[in-house]
Amino acid sequence: MAAGKATASRLRRIVWPLAITSGSIALLLALPWLTRAEPGGAAEGLRVVRLLLGAIAYLGAAWLATTVVGLAVTAGEAGRRRAPKLLQELSGVAAFAIAVVATITLVFEGSLLGAAATSGILVAIIGFSLRGVMADVFAGIAFGLERTYRIGDWIELENGLSGRVVEISWRATRIETRDRVHAIVPNGRVAQQRVMNYSAPRPHFRQQLRLTLDHALAADEAKRLLAEAAASAPGILAQPAPDARLLAHEPEGLVFAVRYWVPSFALEIDCRDAVLTAVDAALRQRSVPAPHQRHQVRFEQSGR
Repeated sequence: MAAGKATASRLRRIVWPLAITSGSIALLLALPWLTRAEPGGAAEGLRVVRLLLGAIAYLGAAWLATTVVGLAVTAGEAGRRRAPKLLQELSGVAAFAIAVVATITLVFEGSLLGAAATSGILVAIIGFSLRGVMADVFAGIAFGLERTYRIGDWIELENGLSGRVVEISWRATRIETRDRVHAIVPNGRVAQQRVMNYSAPRPHFRQQLRLTLDHALAADEAKRLLAEAAASAPGILAQPAPDARLLAHEPEGLVFAVRYWVPSFALEIDCRDAVLTAVDAALRQRSVPAPHQRHQVRFEQSGR
């Protein structure tokens, strides 16, 4: 039943563009039999009607092609990530651009030179007017070709903004943060930053915490304690098992990296909280002293 309703809804989207396209083409073909060209204003009026029907037919065909492409792209989206909206928009822009050029050619009665000149002027005007967004458009195209990220991916930009990609348009990328706030970032701005994709090549990834422990606890014992505490934290992946690595021997204490695997970026904050809580409980149970900064005081007796 649900599949039948979805199919009917898709077919209804094609009805209007198909009717406009087929109707205008039918009237255009039947025009010579419906009217007779007469000298003077009647012939000029017939030419205007022919141009109008031709323009409607071209634009209707572009509308129909865009609708069909949109239906083909979104077909079978259930159970998988949505296709980028940018692909549908680019197909629509290409189809209507071809329709406009064909209409211009029709106005010039098939003169390619006149159509090319007019099209060139229009392209120059549009390009100059939209020069500020052209970088965003080309960056969006590059994202689509390179698959830098897709809808549903969790990403983090170099400026610190992170969240889930919910839409990729021809101009900008819409990111939903973990606070349920939408941030709209122009594609050109995204292209100028380093992008971390936490959903590719797979949703789980390794995270690490930097901790400093007092020198009173030996390095081997500290690594074992930290690894066991992290393994007891709920939410993280059991395999690969968490571990701890000694990073530096500082005056304040021994610096360790506690490494563990997170199943998804959406759970990263919860996993970090669980690991820190487990480590804190383990350190308190062992009565490990907190690291403190040591100062060396030197007294010198000045000569008399």
